[in-house]
Amino acid sequence: MIEVNKENFESEVLQSEQPVIVDFWGPKCQPCLNLMPDVEELAEKHTQVKFVKVNSAENRRVCINNKVMGLPAFLLFKNGEEVKRISGGQLTKEDIENLVSESL
Repeated sequence: MIEVNKENFESEVLQSEQPVIVDFWGPKCQPCLNLMPDVEELAEKHTQVKFVKVNSAENRRVCINNKVMGLPAFLLFKNGEEVKRISGGQLTKEDIENLVSESL
């Protein structure tokens, strides 16, 4: 998975030819850390969708620009536009899998 920050968010997410799921996570967010292996597994399984991650502790401006108010948060972008988001500490692998299905 590609680490995204303010320097490469536009090129990796907004200008991407394929759908992009952006994983906003934090190093002190236990639900984020618990989901990380599942997200990496889904990224390997679903190569038709681009998965990227944003460390919220290091990229506050990217979080603010995307109105991310809580973690974990997953935003789906198509053609440079956000089309769906899911967030909250109760997210499961299935929730993210459903987001992948909506991206196709």
